[in-house]
Amino acid sequence: MKRTTLFGSAALCLCFGLAAPLYAAQPPAPGTADETPPAAKPAGVTTAATTDVAKVQPAQACLSDVRSFTATMRKDGYWLGGSEYDYGYPMGAYPASAGYSNARPGYEVRMLIASANILAEHGQQQPCEDVLATTRTIYQSYATQMHDRGATMADGPNWQRQQIAAAQPVIGQTAAFRSDQLLDTEVLNPQDDTLGTVHDIVMSPQTGKIAYLVIARGGLFGIDEKFVPVPWDHFKATPGVSVLVLNATKAVLQAAPELADDKFAAKGQFEQESQKVDAYWKTQLASKDSN
Repeated sequence: MKRTTLFGSAALCLCFGLAAPLYAAQPPAPGTADETPPAAKPAGVTTAATTDVAKVQPAQACLSDVRSFTATMRKDGYWLGGSEYDYGYPMGAYPASAGYSNARPGYEVRMLIASANILAEHGQQQPCEDVLATTRTIYQSYATQMHDRGATMADGPNWQRQQIAAAQPVIGQTAAFRSDQLLDTEVLNPQDDTLGTVHDIVMSPQTGKIAYLVIARGGLFGIDEKFVPVPWDHFKATPGVSVLVLNATKAVLQAAPELADDKFAAKGQFEQESQKVDAYWKTQLASKDSN
């Protein structure tokens, strides 16, 4: 599935740089001159050669700190955006007086938070906290400059409610939708709950038109996310596609059919998979209509 190339490449390079000291600290591989003879190893000590990497426990404390920090930024009137990949002032409302023509602090914070999260997932508590500390410093500088230059703090909750109220069904609109408008766009329900972000677009092989949007839910920055296809005609779009609206709850999304192996269907199985996905969402729609 497609994910923003710049985001992925930058995060990968940054994580390799952060991982270099960790790699250097690993025990020597078996057969090297520095390896301790088996008889001299203390009882109960497990070597790198026998450690199951999959059993590494995430650094839960730092994961919690990362989520807390991102939640704080989302509540801050200087830090709105469509999703966790789109930090910064609201689209179309970024003040020219702020001096950030390309929103550089937003780019840096996105990359650093992604890196902190990856380190935490690999059990690296202190490196994760160190990266998060740098992130906080950059963000604080950004917020201070916005304040000093007189940038008006946005009313985040009210702005989002206005967007939801202005949303119109995607079917029947005269304006065309571009892929860059849809990918990574936040999906909300009418109650202003965040359901996820648009991870990918599925086209019908029969019609060549958009059939489904794949919603990434749960996880953070592409890690531990679940991918749920939702029929295109179930969505509403806000002006400028700053937000997509789906009339569903988090529980409905959690129970929905998910993608297997990060793809919609195996070769030749599109129709079969479509029937399963459509049947689920048709039931959900009928249930709401009857309430």
